[in-house]
Amino acid sequence: MSNARRQILLNIFKLFDLGLMTFAFIVAALPGLQENRSVSFAEFFSMRIKIANLAIFALLVFSWYFIFNLFGLYRSRRLSTRDRELKDVFKAVSVAALVIFAGHIAFHIRMVTPLFLASFWLVSAVTMVGSRLLLRVVLAWVRRHGRNLRDILIVGSNERVLDFYREIETRSDLGYRVIGFVDEEWPGVENLRKAGHPVVCDFNGLTHFLRNNVVDEVVLALPMQSLYSEASRIATVCEEQGITVRWLSNIFNLRLAKPKAEHLAGDPVITHATGFAEGWSVVVKRVLDLVISTVVLIFLAPVLVVAAVAIKLTSPGPIFFLQNRVGLNKRRFKICKFRTMVVDAEKEMAQLQHLNEVSGPVFKIRNDPRITPLGRFLRKTSIDELPQLFNVLKGDMSLVGPRPLPVRDYEGFSKDWQRRRFSVRPGITCLWQINGRSSIPFEKWMELDLEYIDGWSLWLDFQILVRTIPAVLRGSGAA
Repeated sequence: MSNARRQILLNIFKLFDLGLMTFAFIVAALPGLQENRSVSFAEFFSMRIKIANLAIFALLVFSWYFIFNLFGLYRSRRLSTRDRELKDVFKAVSVAALVIFAGHIAFHIRMVTPLFLASFWLVSAVTMVGSRLLLRVVLAWVRRHGRNLRDILIVGSNERVLDFYREIETRSDLGYRVIGFVDEEWPGVENLRKAGHPVVCDFNGLTHFLRNNVVDEVVLALPMQSLYSEASRIATVCEEQGITVRWLSNIFNLRLAKPKAEHLAGDPVITHATGFAEGWSVVVKRVLDLVISTVVLIFLAPVLVVAAVAIKLTSPGPIFFLQNRVGLNKRRFKICKFRTMVVDAEKEMAQLQHLNEVSGPVFKIRNDPRITPLGRFLRKTSIDELPQLFNVLKGDMSLVGPRPLPVRDYEGFSKDWQRRRFSVRPGITCLWQINGRSSIPFEKWMELDLEYIDGWSLWLDFQILVRTIPAVLRGSGAA
């Protein structure tokens, strides 16, 4: 497809989106018009008070257009997953609804009510998502029938290249057509020929081939250690001729870290990261941490006061127990809990080491002689954990995440794969808490933490929080 034709279709698509948003706005306004029967539907569009109304609505339309561009709804989605695109649509529609609410505050738009906003969001989300899904179906059908294709040339012939080629061949909906391979003579090239894959030229002949053939994209898959200078020269040649260059970024063959293209200090970088350090979901997780922690602290304030007074009256020493713990990316912070042991209990740990009932570097005794009578009740009911909500408010912890371990325990780790649990913010509860806590072996505990990190979602956090309540009531594995 030519750039001019693509630009025309893209502009039509933009107008179509703005039409859908206008439709959603009108549908959301209808209930208000029917309630106020003194205003007819025709009068709604009449030109009385129209200059101000028209200016405000034009401002809204422009803001929608800006928001959709900001969230990348009009960039090529050929390589983007369906879920990723729909998430961006939901984000854009949600921000568009917030803009209307801001307009309501700024310009006193009377028709904007909670019902209006809910209706607008629902109708715009459904229509926008529906249009994207329909477009994906249409484009996939078109590409499977040989239209809207992009011709790509693959530079390299190692096993990683073949895996990439097989993936391209099985995804006809992406609309890529491999026209051949480029490499120097070696046994791998001969294997390509035997498999029926065309090797169009060597490195020296690539410039000539690009000058005389249709090539939309070049995929570089050369070993960087031995052929960096050649790869750099090929990329420069493609740049000169205006040909898109893609580079298979997983040159380290990492199994878990997900690659992502970003810009750092103005330079493009490929980021390989595990865990969930960024994104809208992480922002929502933090907001929920703040809101839920605040509500729980207010609601359970009497319990906190009673527990504090009881600790002070039943045993000498401070009310709170502060201890250095290892948090996000091994940052140190002081965790806050209600004191459940005698004063200087940590100094007695060495004498009780032979009673440790937990495998690995962790130290736990079910009937620990250092625990006070009240402390045993506080642990059984998990009331001693409540002050950690202040750690959540401060940002050292989250409601859900791997438990923060004492420095002593961290220093006892013997395997680096276990340290990946520190790549996310620690939490008050996690899979370990709802699956038995202290009754679970250390190795299984670490596996559960990594299972949480690799499968994290807001829905998983919600499930863990809900399942934590009965686990606390049962006192499962508390020690």
